Amino acid sequence: MNYPKFSVLMSLYIKENYKYFQECMDSILSQTILPDEIVIVFDGPISDELNESVNNYINKYPGLIKVINNKVNKGLGLALADGINGCTFDLVARMDTDDIARSDRFEKQLNMFIDDKELDICGSHIIEFEGNIKNELSRRKVPLTHNDILKYQKQRSAFNHMTVMYKKSAVLKAGNYEHCPLMEDDMMWIRMILAGAKCANIDDYLVYARTGYSMIERRGGWAYFKKYRDARKKILNTGYISKWDYFKTIIVQLIVSLLPKKIRLLIFTKLLR
Repeated sequence: MNYPKFSVLMSLYIKENYKYFQECMDSILSQTILPDEIVIVFDGPISDELNESVNNYINKYPGLIKVINNKVNKGLGLALADGINGCTFDLVARMDTDDIARSDRFEKQLNMFIDDKELDICGSHIIEFEGNIKNELSRRKVPLTHNDILKYQKQRSAFNHMTVMYKKSAVLKAGNYEHCPLMEDDMMWIRMILAGAKCANIDDYLVYARTGYSMIERRGGWAYFKKYRDARKKILNTGYISKWDYFKTIIVQLIVSLLPKKIRLLIFTKLLR
């Protein structure tokens, strides 16, 4: 089968672990269908270890990797916007630089786009882990059909962002990524939906997402809640959600943010999955 050409898009910043980045890259380069381009955005200066790792892959795979070097940290949303503009191909696969893609991830998603020419964005479920992929913490399932995705997106993210493959043209039609801390991807999905994007998720676990207890612990406290509230306010201003959707979600988040860490951990790994 002749598969369409596609790019992989990632953002890299200084605090990321170079060993995790290498695991991520190795999973991309072990796919049954290899990408035609990997676009890596340096969101500000990166560590020497990360820079050396990127250069090693550039030397090993000449012509495959494109680096966009932002000298200052812009934040994830604006870094991804730069990355989208730098992608050569219309199909773009998002990836976080510390997650691991299952070997058939891209093949399964490309088949979805081949089967449905009107499809604009396609994700999947994830397995969340800590340390190595055998140490599973939880699984996050997402709705599969377009209509179910539209309903679910009003309350929570209907896509696991590190699993998504989308059309660059649909992202640009929606205005590209913007600065929206905590919800850069959620804001993008909503703006794409409002611009008429057709959505789907694959009923399979195509990415191992590196979560970890420390990350769940950070999803708490007053400072985190304020960022969440501000991001949901921006989403409210799009007109996609109602005031009831807004207040319901921020009340729930306030309660979860102020709970003891052990209880919050239980909620994230059991009740919200």
